[in-house]
Amino acid sequence: MTENAQQQPSAPHTELPTQYAPADVEGPLYERWVERGYFEADAKSEKPPYTVVIPPPNVTGSLHLGHAFEHTLIDALTRRKRMQGFETLWQPGMDHAGIATQNVVERELGKEGKSRHDLGREAFVERVWQWKGESGGQISGQMRRLGDGVAWSRERFTMDEGLSQAVQTIFKRLYDDELIYRAERIINWCPRCLTAISDIEVEYQDDDGELVSMKYGEGDDTIVVATTRAETMLGDTAVAVHPDDERYKHLVGKEIRLPLTDRSIPVVADTHVDPEFGTGAVKVTPAHDPNDFEIGQRHNLPSLTIMDEHAVITAHGPFQGLDRLEARSAIVAALRAEGRIVAEKRPYAHSVGHCSRCKTTIEPRLSMQWWVKVGPLAKAAGDAVRDGRVKIHPQEMEKRYFDWVDNLHDWCISRQLWWGHRIPVWYGPNGEVVCVGPDDEAPTGEGWRQDTDVLDTWFSSGLWPFSTLGWPEQTESLAKFYPNSVLVTGYDILFFWVARMMMFGLYAMDGTPPFHTIALHGMVRDQFGKKMSKSFGNAVNPLDWMDKYGSDALRFTLARGANPGTDVPIGEDWVQGSRNFANKIWNATRFALMNGATVDGPLPDAAQMSATDRWILSRLNSVVAEVDALYEDYQFAKLSDALFHFAWDEVFDWYVELSKTTFMAGGEPAKVSGRVLGEVLDVTLKLLHPVVPFVTETLWTTLTGGESLVIAEWPKDSGFRDTAAEKEIESLQSVITEVRRFRADQGLQPGQRVPARLTLDGTALAPHETAIRQLLRLQPEGDAFSATATLPVAGATVALDLSGTIDVVAERKRLAKDLAAAEKEKAQANAKLGNEAFLAKAPDNVVEKIRTRLAKADEDIARIQTQLERLPQA
Repeated sequence: MTENAQQQPSAPHTELPTQYAPADVEGPLYERWVERGYFEADAKSEKPPYTVVIPPPNVTGSLHLGHAFEHTLIDALTRRKRMQGFETLWQPGMDHAGIATQNVVERELGKEGKSRHDLGREAFVERVWQWKGESGGQISGQMRRLGDGVAWSRERFTMDEGLSQAVQTIFKRLYDDELIYRAERIINWCPRCLTAISDIEVEYQDDDGELVSMKYGEGDDTIVVATTRAETMLGDTAVAVHPDDERYKHLVGKEIRLPLTDRSIPVVADTHVDPEFGTGAVKVTPAHDPNDFEIGQRHNLPSLTIMDEHAVITAHGPFQGLDRLEARSAIVAALRAEGRIVAEKRPYAHSVGHCSRCKTTIEPRLSMQWWVKVGPLAKAAGDAVRDGRVKIHPQEMEKRYFDWVDNLHDWCISRQLWWGHRIPVWYGPNGEVVCVGPDDEAPTGEGWRQDTDVLDTWFSSGLWPFSTLGWPEQTESLAKFYPNSVLVTGYDILFFWVARMMMFGLYAMDGTPPFHTIALHGMVRDQFGKKMSKSFGNAVNPLDWMDKYGSDALRFTLARGANPGTDVPIGEDWVQGSRNFANKIWNATRFALMNGATVDGPLPDAAQMSATDRWILSRLNSVVAEVDALYEDYQFAKLSDALFHFAWDEVFDWYVELSKTTFMAGGEPAKVSGRVLGEVLDVTLKLLHPVVPFVTETLWTTLTGGESLVIAEWPKDSGFRDTAAEKEIESLQSVITEVRRFRADQGLQPGQRVPARLTLDGTALAPHETAIRQLLRLQPEGDAFSATATLPVAGATVALDLSGTIDVVAERKRLAKDLAAAEKEKAQANAKLGNEAFLAKAPDNVVEKIRTRLAKADEDIARIQTQLERLPQA
């Protein structure tokens, strides 16, 4: 630390305003950082690289607390690494968000009384680009508010020309390697968005529906099946039972009549059926259920599509043209009229999938789509973690990762949208199929047409770690910054985005995974642990809190809650507390500057320092080492907490207070302590900077005269430790804390002066008598001194004369009353805990509350007895 201090320019000691005003500081300060290019990354640099990509927010989005949380963590990591001398790239950008963006623009068109079909595909896509230019990317400005240190000159968009080339390149390679194919399969279909959607775009919730049991067949050949989707019975092509189910063995292989239709369907035996569930028989609708589709494949059953893309019934008969929900009621009524309804249960709560964009109930639907054959890609993604090339943090999340990639189904990558990367496949007039790479000429001529579908958004975002660096071109940036150092993201998209990046990175980059570490965090919840949602009324706009308390306060609150892989509760009062911390840093630095704190010149020799000086420097180095270790383990909550308590408790509440007498006395000791205090603040502000960048930058540049903390050198542990000084100050803290507690117990006002006799001879506390008296408001004992209370602590004795300051008789009476109440509480708790009948019947939480009451009563009794012992006799 001494060497670092010598390199800094002399501090100008500009006077700070009396109060910190975040709104006046943050905006101009951030723009100054950007203008000076602090966040840019040079691919030609010889510094070691440190790369993190931003999980690309949707172009339709705005900053929510989840973004603020994740960005705070990434910004803290990259700011620290930049200070440590790494060529640091935090790669920004946005996702084109196919469905979400198309929905936004379609709604805008709807206000004009138009649909996308009125414009046509080319004009609609042009309109989306126009919207993106005018209204998209709102989140970029909000990221600046938060202080995100991203390389803005490298900002990318998943529909950029370069990223489009990357998409086309990898599609062509996968296609040529027979890892992309086209097939008719069951997919999630949104009848509102009119497209297939991925599993991650399906939100499941318990809906009240109906469970209808109905009878198929006639006479001895009847069989009862149950369903929550009665309308799909029009597409049934079999009934399935378990092959070992004795109840139905006589029916297996037979044809039975399907009600309301002119068809008969077979009874098939399939091990998928659970004979213990319901009647042990299930209807099979291969075109409208994924499990039924698999049964159909095994038994060569036909697949009858009975709904169109709008979920309207297309099957011939009286139900044709009805919406699926209308058809459901009509079909149940028709079956009831035929006497085929065996049982009806409503409401029947069951899990139903909804489109995450428009909340419409999704419909499983047989559809011709494009798929990625994930088997070999998923194996490679699993192997990269198993062999240690990629670390998942926290490690217990590995099991969830393996459960996913080891059981991954082929991935449907086509979407029936107009906005997105169009599938680069052309169909010829004679059934030809041609996949076109970025350097290929698309076929032309009569009858040739391009596939109308676009790719799933996750396809392009899966290329993000290398497409943003110029791949497939072998750029300097790709060579310098791939693979990424760490991916910081939520555990909720471990399976979707993370798995896809792993598969594509390993495939495209010759087996090199896209990142060394996957650091997973949880979700932000309200202060009661409940999921934040507009519908719950507990959603928070982070900009409101930033306006009210400052960006640093929000960041620090989020970081203090960030334990790896666990959810983060947050409440406004916690943000207010972090604002108070920022104010504490401000006020303490103002005091330091007014009392000669400086970074000029080397640190004095230890022999010139007081024990207080040596103590705080010893603690400072321990904290540097602790914070470094916690950063490497992604323990943001612990490192933030360590810095909070060191700065507030040890530096501001103890060292500054203990040094006041030294500063007041002046002379050489004051100069030494001023240099020590300057060093402590210099290092502490650096340690805090990655999490609270604005207030620390303002204070540090004022204190040191340095250019910017963004490019300052990260502190190193000098190895200086002084255990003797630490023990000495711990003893001093014990004396002050104990006497303060006693004063408070006796009802003395904090500023009330009390005569005292200090016996410090023979202890390490002797040099601290002036500080002890100053901090405890203890005046000299005087001629009439009478020791009415004596406190032995840390080898010393503090005798106090309380005569004239408290009414001893009244105080003993009050304490005796409190003691009786505590003893009564203890007796009642013991009685209940000793009652076996009570313990047998009482809920665990009630018993635990009584145990807590007992422990509190014991603490109160011990405390009150100690107070009584210390009081003088009446």
